[in-house]
Amino acid sequence: MADLSNITEHMEVIGADGVHIGTVDKIEGDRIKLTKADSGSHESHHHYIPGGLVAAVSDGQVRLSAAGDVAILFEEEQGGEAISDNRS
Repeated sequence: MADLSNITEHMEVIGADGVHIGTVDKIEGDRIKLTKADSGSHESHHHYIPGGLVAAVSDGQVRLSAAGDVAILFEEEQGGEAISDNRS
């Protein structure tokens, strides 16, 4: 896992394949909090990416160790639970 202290606000989060996952709002504990705008159909609240997925931080980007289609499966709600499409 890369050093999360090198991650700053507004960095782009990309999968290992270069696919855009989101934009950093801030670091909370050992997770990356994404901006609401990058939470898809859930843009009324933030999603989180586990810090353990971070492979590298460079050139204004956070590169994850998983490809984009896999990385989004690891997104979490604020409480740590998996993303659900049954939210109001």
